[in-house]
Amino acid sequence: MDSDLTLSLFFESWELFADSVLAGTIAGAVLGFLGVYIILRRMVFLSAALSQTAGLGVTLSYWGALQLGLTGIFASPTVGSAAATFGAVLVLSLLGERRGSRDGILGVVFLLGSAGSLIVGTQIVEELQDIQTLLFGTAVAVLPEDFHMVLGVAVVVTVIHLWWGSGFSAVALDAEGSRVRGMPTRVLEIGLLLTVALTISVTTRVLGALPVFGFSVLPAMAAIRLMPNVPRAMVVAAVIGAICGFGGYVLAFLYSLPVGAMQAMLGVAFVIVASGFGAIGSRLAGSRAGKGVEEGEGAPVANAARP
Repeated sequence: MDSDLTLSLFFESWELFADSVLAGTIAGAVLGFLGVYIILRRMVFLSAALSQTAGLGVTLSYWGALQLGLTGIFASPTVGSAAATFGAVLVLSLLGERRGSRDGILGVVFLLGSAGSLIVGTQIVEELQDIQTLLFGTAVAVLPEDFHMVLGVAVVVTVIHLWWGSGFSAVALDAEGSRVRGMPTRVLEIGLLLTVALTISVTTRVLGALPVFGFSVLPAMAAIRLMPNVPRAMVVAAVIGAICGFGGYVLAFLYSLPVGAMQAMLGVAFVIVASGFGAIGSRLAGSRAGKGVEEGEGAPVANAARP
């Protein structure tokens, strides 16, 4: 394969791929900065559970349309995805206040979503290809209306986080301290979960569960290892997520590989490289008589991200 010729062909055919590539790029950017909150709250499993739940919602919508004859919004995969994801967030908010309880509920939600999608999917052979695309992110084409939906959600979620960003960051870093200072931690936590759920439900519906899980975890892991504070980590995570969305699609095109898998693997590569740079930076900081740990601004993010 002549990679230069193929890459030229890709950009010459940009009109065919634009919606798909831009949808992945935008989703990677938004999920990237949201992932910083997920990592800091030590809720990586949340993203996996919600993406699988969104997949179950889409699968149930297909099943309802084919087996029960449902129409309109009741058969809409987007509505099914959102309903299932918001339902999972509601359960988590009501029952998962304690850490042990939260982790257990996330495990149940993850297994319910993944196993349920497979079980229901076997009952609707007509849509089996769509179900596999949803679970593994093998979609090549994104419809214009789906791209506009991803873009709209990205704009809404970004505006909300620019507005409430300081509160979300405070709750993510120190929920107990925020509560002592009189902040509405409950409202902030629910608002944060809802924005994560909305983004995951829509992007899973359009791109698939695998790349969405990758976007919401891997860019943030890389950024936290590189950046000294939360705001910078969020910016870098958004950039890395966008690169994974765009670059993963291009690599998949060049080498005829699954799109979602390549987007996720590119994120893994960023984590490996960032971990190397982070280790080098830690050694350099340690050689400065420990001042980097006591006085540097990087400690809050690094410490909060450790399990």
